[in-house]
Amino acid sequence: MVQSDQSLVLVVDDDPLMRAAMQRLFRSVGMQAEVFASTAEFLQSKLADVPSCLILDVRLPGLSGLDFQSELIKAGIQIPIIFITGYGDIPMTVKAMKAGAIEFLPKPFREQDMLDAVRLGLDRDRARRIGERAVADVRSKFSSLTAREREVMALVAAGLMNKQIAGEMKLAEITVKLHRGNVMRKMDAKSVADLVRMADMIGIAGKS
Repeated sequence: MVQSDQSLVLVVDDDPLMRAAMQRLFRSVGMQAEVFASTAEFLQSKLADVPSCLILDVRLPGLSGLDFQSELIKAGIQIPIIFITGYGDIPMTVKAMKAGAIEFLPKPFREQDMLDAVRLGLDRDRARRIGERAVADVRSKFSSLTAREREVMALVAAGLMNKQIAGEMKLAEITVKLHRGNVMRKMDAKSVADLVRMADMIGIAGKS
């Protein structure tokens, strides 16, 4: 499974031997990997905008792995995290997993367990990115609508028929039909169900 030009594995560990071993492991299966000795070094780097996951040692110089996870969440950075540690305990594991970590692997870990966790992390990040692009595309189309068309779209998404929309907006029904046709065309909606899904994606379903 080669993902070399499509994804990136990021490793933060203060043990140089562990960093080298991880880099060799990922390169052996065709994955790109970048390694860092600390969270500070990680933050100073310019990372490629590709599906990624972060392997994070719990005990690090400066900011700990768990604290760094909290900082990433606060900053709205949604990169999937896999924790590794030689000193793990159950409360630590629970805290990391509740905050959204993919996996918590005690050292020494099986290489296959690490690869499985990384592939899961990359798949999740890839899916998140696809979802965000889809939402951005819908928002772009929605911005092309007039104020009246946006109102019609919201009412269609709320389940109103043309006659009901006409009454709500105090318009002739034929005018509503024209606006509705423009909305369907501009939003590239194939059906009312498609339009409702789009409205829900950008949070306007049922609003007028």
